Amino acid sequence: MSGTARPAFYALAPGSWRDYVTLLHPPYTLWHLSYVAIGAALAPHFRPWMMGLALAAFFLGMGVAAHALDELRGRPLETRIPRRTLVVLAAVSLTGAAVIGVAAALHTSLWLLAFVAVGTFIAVAYNLELFGGRLHGDPWFSLAWGAFPLLATYFAVAETLRLEAVLAAAFAALLSHAQRRLSTPVRLLRRRAQAVSGRIELVDGTVLPITRATLTEESERALRALSAAVAALALALVLLRVT
Repeated sequence: MSGTARPAFYALAPGSWRDYVTLLHPPYTLWHLSYVAIGAALAPHFRPWMMGLALAAFFLGMGVAAHALDELRGRPLETRIPRRTLVVLAAVSLTGAAVIGVAAALHTSLWLLAFVAVGTFIAVAYNLELFGGRLHGDPWFSLAWGAFPLLATYFAVAETLRLEAVLAAAFAALLSHAQRRLSTPVRLLRRRAQAVSGRIELVDGTVLPITRATLTEESERALRALSAAVAALALALVLLRVT
């Protein structure tokens, strides 16, 4: 790792099984899978089995494949997972996600295949920064990691899109945008900053040092809280539909 800083607040010590846990970005994977559950719970007729399929598909596609591709390009998490293993993880997981999507489409609506195609494309293009990285900016993150899983799951369950789904997708996109705005400067400090120095002088004469920790801790506390908050909301909505 660079200096003594971990590449992410959830990153474990490198090596062995710990690399695979780190690769999953646990709080963020939970965050975005929560959008899947929210989409399923908002559908007019709740189908737990379809929500389960969607959770499995997005876990494979986003939680495993997308993160494996991201690590393949540049090693942002500094894991020791062999390159070939990352390629296999990405290929097998993305294929599994697509197979689940196709199977769901055959049992519901063939229009779901459009979501499967878009999701597969996004997982590859976004994380490998294809097309010169044009699909790797903040707006694309908000749409691909926020709005898309919620809309796709809502459609898989309801077989249509309604106003409440669009508004919920806007919620997911905006929340994901907030996530991105908080996490981007933190990643810069953790992964690229060699040294941090400076101070803040208050009006009463108090001097506060500026360190890597002071610049990252509050944002990371907010990210942890937001991850837990969206997961709690998803669980509440699902429980509302099953009880």
